[in-house]
Amino acid sequence: MSRVLHDGRTYHPYEYDSEEEFEEAVIGHSHEIFGPDSVYFDIKKRLENENVLTIPDGYLLDFSFQHSPRLYIIENELVEHDPFRHIGQQLLKFATAYEESRHKLKQALSDEIQADREKRAFIEERAAEADIRNVDVLLDEVIYGSQAAAVVVIDEITSDLENVLGQFTVGTDVVQLKTYVREGDLIHHVRPFQQDVRSVADEKESIDPEELDTGVVPARREGFEETFLGEDCWYKIGMTSSMVEQVEYIAAYMTAPVSAITHYAEVASIEKYQDTGKYILHFKEPAEEIGPIPLPDDHEGGFAPQARQYTTFERLMEAETLDEVFP
Repeated sequence: MSRVLHDGRTYHPYEYDSEEEFEEAVIGHSHEIFGPDSVYFDIKKRLENENVLTIPDGYLLDFSFQHSPRLYIIENELVEHDPFRHIGQQLLKFATAYEESRHKLKQALSDEIQADREKRAFIEERAAEADIRNVDVLLDEVIYGSQAAAVVVIDEITSDLENVLGQFTVGTDVVQLKTYVREGDLIHHVRPFQQDVRSVADEKESIDPEELDTGVVPARREGFEETFLGEDCWYKIGMTSSMVEQVEYIAAYMTAPVSAITHYAEVASIEKYQDTGKYILHFKEPAEEIGPIPLPDDHEGGFAPQARQYTTFERLMEAETLDEVFP
C-alpha cells in the first residue's frame, strides 16, 4: 500500500465515503487539478431543470491553447465503481445526446458566466486574447464549432478503465487524484490536466503550446530497433486528446549509454492502441537519422526525457544539444 511522507509525517491512502465527497474535492481543488488557464463549471443543478438527456458532473472551459479554447465534459468517479457501467455508459449517453443538448448547455454556461463576476472577467479577457469578439461567440465556437471531448477524474487509473476508454472515439483524457490522510489532515497527489503542454509555456524560453508539433520519446535499444526502425511506428504513448490533433513528428531519445536523440519520423496517423487509453503513431516513411543530439557536457540530469515531451520540429532540427530541444 502506497504512503506519502510529508514534513516528517506519514500519510496513508484516504477512502472516500461516496462519489459526492470525491466530487467536492475535485470542485474545491479544480484550479490545481485543471490548471490556471481553465474554468470549471459545476452546473448540474441548472441542467437538471432543463430536461437535458444526460448530465455530466461538470464542464471545463480550457484556454491552454490560447487561440483554440476547448470545452470538456467532466466525469468524477471512484475506482471501486464498475468502469463500464459508471463511466462508459455515461460517456456513451453524452456522445449520443450532445447534439440535442447544445442549446440548453450554452444557455446554462452563459447564465453561470453572467452570474459570476470573477468568471466573466477571466473569460472575457481570454476571449479577447484569442481574438474572439465576445463570450457569446466563444460559447458558439466551443459548443458548436468543435467535437465534444471528456476528462475523467478518478482516484486510481486501472487497466479496466483504460480498456473502456480505449474503445471510445470521443477524445477522453484521464486525471488521477489520489488522496492521503493523517489524523484528519488530507493531502492530494495529482498531475494536472494539460501539464505537459503548459509546462513548455511556463519556462523562460517559452514555446506557444499551439506551435508544439513534435513528440520526443525515450527508447531503449531493443524496442527502438524492433519497433521505431523495424515497424515504422511507436506505440503505447500517453497523449492528451488535444495533442493528438497537433503532433506531426516524433523523435527518439536513446537512453544510456547513448543518451541522445538519434532519429525522427514524420507521423502519418495517430490511432488508439488496442483496448487502451494510449496511442500508436504510424510513420509516413522510415525514420531518418538526426544529429545525434546529445546531453550537454555540463548536464545535471534535468534534460534527459524520462517520459514523452513536446517541442517544435524547427527547434529539434536546429538543436546541437538536448537542452536546446526543450525550453
